[in-house]
Amino acid sequence: MSDIQTAQAVVDPDTAPPARRFAVDRSFLGRAGVVVVVLVLAIVVALLRSHSGLVVWQSVVTGILTGGLYGLIAMGLTLIFGVLDIVNFAHGALLAVAMFISFGLVDSTGMHPYLTLLIATPALFLVGAIVYRGLLSGSGARSLENQLLITLGLSLLLENGLLMFFGAEPKSIKLPGEFQFSLFGAVVAGSRLYAFLGAIALGGVLFWLLRRTRLGTAIRAVAANGTGAQLVGINVRRIHMVTFAIGTACAGAAAALAGPLVTVSPTLGEQFNITAFVVVVLGGMGNVVGALIGGLLIGLVEQLTTIYLGGQSSLLGVFVVFVLVLFLRPQGLFGRKTS
Repeated sequence: MSDIQTAQAVVDPDTAPPARRFAVDRSFLGRAGVVVVVLVLAIVVALLRSHSGLVVWQSVVTGILTGGLYGLIAMGLTLIFGVLDIVNFAHGALLAVAMFISFGLVDSTGMHPYLTLLIATPALFLVGAIVYRGLLSGSGARSLENQLLITLGLSLLLENGLLMFFGAEPKSIKLPGEFQFSLFGAVVAGSRLYAFLGAIALGGVLFWLLRRTRLGTAIRAVAANGTGAQLVGINVRRIHMVTFAIGTACAGAAAALAGPLVTVSPTLGEQFNITAFVVVVLGGMGNVVGALIGGLLIGLVEQLTTIYLGGQSSLLGVFVVFVLVLFLRPQGLFGRKTS
C-alpha cells in the first residue's frame, strides 16, 4: 500500500463501519432538516409582515444567489483554518487585491470581467503561497496571537497599498451585455446569476479536489492528523503552503465573479471578511460543505432581515444568527464536537 493509500484509509469515511457512517449521515440530515424548518418559518413570518408574496420571493431569490458567492469566499477561509489552524484576517484584503486585479485588466485591456478569473485566481494562488512561506510558516507564527497580529498587519498593509496606488474613489466593473429576467415574478440580474453559478461550480471543483485527488487526500490526511501524515511520507509543510494558496485562490475567484456586482474600493474586503467569518462559524470551522450551506443561509438571512427591520442594516440579522449559533452550538451547525 502506498503512502497516499495509507492516508486515504485514515481519512476516508468510506472505510468507517456502516453503522457509524449511517449515524453520521443521519445526524447531518437531522440538522439540515431543522435548518430547513427554521427557514420556512422565517419565510412565513416575512410573508405575514410584508403582506406581499412577491417581495418575499424576491428576497429569497436574491439571498440564495448572493449566498452562493459568500459560500465560495468562506470555503477558502474554512479550508485554511481546518488544515492549518490559522484564522486569516487578511482574507478580505486579499479578495480586494484580486478585485483590483480584475478591475485593472478590464480597464486597461477591455477584457471580459469573467475572463479575468483565469488570471486573478492563479495570481492569488501565488500570492497565498508567498504569504504563507514568507510570513506564516516560521515558528514565530505558530501561536494564535502571532497569527492574528500577522494577518491583521498584512490586511492593513494591503488596504493602504491599494489606497496609495488606486486612490479612495470607488470604481465599478461594467459587465458587457448585462440583462435581467423574471423568475416567477422575481427580477434576476444576469451578473448575479452568473456569479452564483460560477461559485457553485468552483465549490464543486474544490470538493472534487479534496475528495477525489491525491492532493486532496493528502490535505485531508494532514487536517486529520499532521503527525501521522508526516509519518507516512507526506510533506506536511508543502501541503500547508498549497492549502493556504488554494484558500486564497478561492478569494481570487470570488472577487472576479463579484466584481460586476459591487463598488470596488480598497476597504471592500472588510465587509466580505466579516460575513465570511460568520459563515465559517455557522457551517462549522474547517467544514467546506458547511461553508457553502452556511453561505446560502447567511444570504437568505441578510435579505429577510430587510423585510423584518425595514431600512436597518441587513448585517444585524446576520450577527443575531452568529450569536445564537455561538450560544446554542459553538462548533457550528455542521461541525463536530471536539473532545
